[in-house]
Amino acid sequence: MRILADYFRVMRQYRRRVGRYPNLFRDTRFTEKVQVAKLRWRIPRMVVLADKVLAKQVVAEELGREWTTPTLYAGRSLPPRDARNWPMPFVIKANNWSGGNYFVTGPQPPDWDDIERSVDYWMGRTFGRSFGEWVYREIPPQVLVEPYIGAGEPPVDYRLHVFDGRADFVSVNWERFAGLKRAVYDRDWQRLPFIMSDDAEPYYGNDIPPMPRSYPEMIRAAEHLAAGFPFARVDFYEIDGLPRFGEVTFYPNSGFIRLPEELDLKYGAMWPDELPANG
Repeated sequence: MRILADYFRVMRQYRRRVGRYPNLFRDTRFTEKVQVAKLRWRIPRMVVLADKVLAKQVVAEELGREWTTPTLYAGRSLPPRDARNWPMPFVIKANNWSGGNYFVTGPQPPDWDDIERSVDYWMGRTFGRSFGEWVYREIPPQVLVEPYIGAGEPPVDYRLHVFDGRADFVSVNWERFAGLKRAVYDRDWQRLPFIMSDDAEPYYGNDIPPMPRSYPEMIRAAEHLAAGFPFARVDFYEIDGLPRFGEVTFYPNSGFIRLPEELDLKYGAMWPDELPANG
């Protein structure tokens, strides 16, 4: 019954946000493939990699601890206030969705009342239900606290899109606080004339970040973590010239994005014909 409910949620939300119903039985578009992934993939490793706490353990074991940002705290709720002696700046996150972030950068002391309201909201919701995103429903919610690794602005975010085990293009996002800027490059770092968004335009200013020194290592790591999945997006930062793991997502934008028809079909065709075996 849950899968049937997810099916109707996916159909309704896709129609509302993309402007048409998806074809989930002859899926050819990237955005349709994401919906099929939500409904049909049931692979335990997906839950592990989508969990921001467990994913760091996997990355530390398979790539090396130097790829991960240290964990200051992880638990089902915040510890007592007198135990929250984390060095500033730091970030408080939900482990089971991308929107749960609270940046504590100073110089003012943390607003614990506001932070606790946010954390209570995160811990009290079942994320993934509204959009039929199975994997997020399966993640036991936790609070994760990490050092803030930016210098004012968060570091540049390199989002590698991996199709059938091969990284094809990277979305570069920067200046999150000042006004998000985006650019997309192919595997060989040649500029592409689009972004994976329908609410912004590609940025063509003079301050576009150069190719990171550790980009080849990012490609190898992304392909390792995404092995066995028809598609995954693996995100990284570069800190002092070294790659740093960010997160893994299997449903970027939940697949509810108005891509140009040519791109939607092009990147849909890059998914393999056969879905991976569940279990």
